[in-house]
This record gives sequence, structure tokens and C-alpha cells, in this order.
Amino acid sequence: MKHLLFTLSLLAVLLIGRTELRAADAPKPPEPTLEQRVAGLEAYLGNTDPTAPLKDKDGKIPEGLTTAAASNSGPGHNGFQMVCTALVLFMTLPGLFLFYGGLVRKKNILSVIAQCFGIAGLVTILWFLFGYSFVFADGAGPWMGDYKKFAMLEGVGPAANTNYAYWISHSVFSMYQLMFAIITPALILGAIAERMKFSAVMLFVTLWMVIVYFPLAHWVWGINGAMNGVWNADASIKAIDFAGGTVVHMSSGWSALVLCLILGKRIGFGKQPMPPHSMVMCSIGTGMLWVGWYGFNAGSAVAADGIAANAFMTTTIAAAVASFAWAMLEYMLKGKPSVLGFCSGAVAGLVVVTPACGFVTASGAFVIGIVAGVIPFFACTKLKSAFGYDDALDTFGVHAVGGTLGAILTGMLARNSANANLAVNLKDYVKDTLFQPLLVEQFKAVAITLVLSVVGTVVIAYIVKAVVGLRPTEEVERMGLDLAEHGEEGYHSA
Repeated sequence: MKHLLFTLSLLAVLLIGRTELRAADAPKPPEPTLEQRVAGLEAYLGNTDPTAPLKDKDGKIPEGLTTAAASNSGPGHNGFQMVCTALVLFMTLPGLFLFYGGLVRKKNILSVIAQCFGIAGLVTILWFLFGYSFVFADGAGPWMGDYKKFAMLEGVGPAANTNYAYWISHSVFSMYQLMFAIITPALILGAIAERMKFSAVMLFVTLWMVIVYFPLAHWVWGINGAMNGVWNADASIKAIDFAGGTVVHMSSGWSALVLCLILGKRIGFGKQPMPPHSMVMCSIGTGMLWVGWYGFNAGSAVAADGIAANAFMTTTIAAAVASFAWAMLEYMLKGKPSVLGFCSGAVAGLVVVTPACGFVTASGAFVIGIVAGVIPFFACTKLKSAFGYDDALDTFGVHAVGGTLGAILTGMLARNSANANLAVNLKDYVKDTLFQPLLVEQFKAVAITLVLSVVGTVVIAYIVKAVVGLRPTEEVERMGLDLAEHGEEGYHSA
């Protein structure tokens, strides 16, 4: 036994020695130079590619060569993006459900809240399973996303996806974009408030995300999307949309109009008053939306950089000017500036500036604010009364009209001085004039978005109607959706 133990010990020593010799003989990975390390830090400050200093003349990185800057997300940019992600969720929960909830009758306040919460959970599940992959994975075609590459968020970790951002963790980027996916179908609720079953809303949103939102978001924001004029040099349509004019507001707004027409009017619409039950709640919701919108717009720069700062400024100007312009129009035409007018104007300004905020100057934002305070005002007052459709909370007038208007104004007011990225793939389209070639591309994107939203919604609505039905019974609608569908009341008498 002693001889056996001695022999095994001797073999172990020999093996360890040989392993150490091999490790000593193995070539060490190349060490970055001081200049490369410093250049990596400068890339962080400038929001540029941290691997660029490591590349040789052929554009390749020697195997094993890396720096801390090249192998990690940037803490400042990452922290900024996480805050923006929370702000965009804040827009839906609680911003949107307070804004919409205050505008409905008190017997339906909980139905709005439940629908917003339901959409948040449902869309997150779809996003996790295949939605994120469908929109943002590369390798698929410009018109069809790859639903498998990042399915169940496989491979979505702390390192950056450099197709979209050099310094933001892929996981944070995916959650940021999820918040856009949540709020977009929730906007549709405003047009069909107080008269659509919860089960119908959930089924409609499921199909709408797959048929309308995911494809459109891929076309406009996917790295190889057919309408991503900023980053896809081979885009079929050289359109731009900084934070969601077509993807978010046009798609939801036009779909909302179609859905409310198919649903029909609320019982008693036009025959009995249906005033907001709490303008205080609506005003609080508006303020939350405005604050959250900074995450929506400035965060779409996907870095805490100069473009984000510009988007922050233009968002503020457009929202404030539109809020004031809308209320002053009321003052001139009706003799009284209403709180609802201030709220509606602020949201309209935020909607119209959304596709433009990272591409226009302060002067452009001021123009957008004036236009946003005027045209959606007439859409919500004159157009709605002329055609008699029951867009309960003016989703069409603000989001469809405002989103379409914003996409067009972006084509007119985008300037290289606001965003140098416009001078890369769009140097022949952005000429710093009102009627620049970019405007034609914007009209193309508007047309495609409109057709997809309208046709897709018609098909989906009739599928839902056949499967679960769209509306509750007349008795339930008169009672209110809160008690009938959720077994609760928003308010109880003392």
C-alpha cells in the first residue's frame, strides 16, 4: 500500500509539473497598449465603438486582445437607460390609466386600470417568448423578423448588442423596448373605453402585437429593417422615426379608430352627457405622462449623450407650447381655457414631437408645438363631431392625427445640426430645407403604416368578434364594467 501511495504521489507531481510547463510555454494573450486603453475610455465619453482602438488595419481584433471598455457595458449610459426604462413603464402604470381613468365615468375606472395591467403582463409574455427576437434580431430579412434567435431572451445578457448601442447592456435594451411594446396597444383603450369586454381586449392585443406591432417595429427600428433609414444603408424606404411616430402613435391611433367604428357607439352616446368623472385624476395622469415621456424620447438615444440632451430639450418645448396653444384656442373660441384643454394639448405636443425629437432643433420643436396645439384640437372637436364616431377619449384625434402629423413634420424639419447621424446614410435626403427628399420617404412610411394598421385591425376585430365577442351585454354596459367584469368598485360611499 505504501508503494502504491508513493507511486500515485510521484505521478501527480509529474503531471502537475508538466501542466505548469505547458502553461508557461503557452503564448500569453496580447496586452493592450496604454494608448488603446485611453482610446477606449474616450470612446465611452463619445458614445462610439470601444473596440475600434483594438482593430488592426484590416479591421480585425487580434485574438485575446481586449480592454475593460471593450468588454463591459458603460455604467453611466447603462444607469441612464435603466432610469429611462422605468420612466416609460411609469407612463402606462400609473400615468396612462390615471389619464384615461379620470376621463371615463366612475363606473368604468377599474376596467381601464385592469386593461392596462393586463396588457403589461400579456405583452411581456409575448416579448419574452418571441417578440423581442422578431423585432430586433438580425439575420432575417428587412420585412420579416427572426423570431427564433433571441426567443425566450436566450443570449440576451449584460454585454451590449452593438447593433443598437455600444454601452447599454443587451438585457437593459430589451427591457427598454418592452416598455414601448406595452404602452402602444394600451393607447388603443382610449377609443374603445367603457364598451369592450376584458377577454376581447386581451385577445385583440395578442393578435394585434403579432400582426401589426412586431412587424412594424422591425421595419422601422430593426438594424436591417426596410424603413430604418438612419442605420440601414439598404433600406427600401429611407424614413426616420426617433421614438415612435409611426410605430407607436400612428399604429395605435389608426387602429383605435377602426376598432371603435366596428364596436359602435356607447349606449346613450350623443343623447346623454358623459363627462369625465375626475379631471383631477386626468391632470395627475397627464403630468405623469409628461415626466415619463422624457424616458420615452430622450431614452431613445440609447445613451446619455448630446442627442439625448437635444431630445430632452425639444420634447419640453413642443409639449409646453402645444399645451398653451390648445388652451388658448379654447379661450378664443369658447371663452374659457379648460384644464382638459391644457392636458390634451400637452399630450398632443408630446405625440407630434416623438418621431422628431432627436432630429430637430429647438426652433423646429417650437413649430411642432404650435402645429400640435392647433390641428389635433380641430380633429378632436370639429372632425369628431362632423363624422359622429365615438372615439371615447380622443385617441384618434391625438395619436393618429398627431402621429401622422409628426412623421410628416419630421421629414420637413430634420436637420443635420441636430443629429450628425443623418449625414451618414441620409446625406442625399436631408438638405436642411422644408421640402427635402426625406419628406417623400416619410410619406411612404406613413402610407404603409396606415394600411397595415387599418387592414390588420379589421381582420383582427372580426376574428375576436367571432371567437369571444367584442361587447358586453347592454345590461352590463349600463351597470358599468367594474362590477360586472372585475367584481369591484372604484369608489364606495362613506
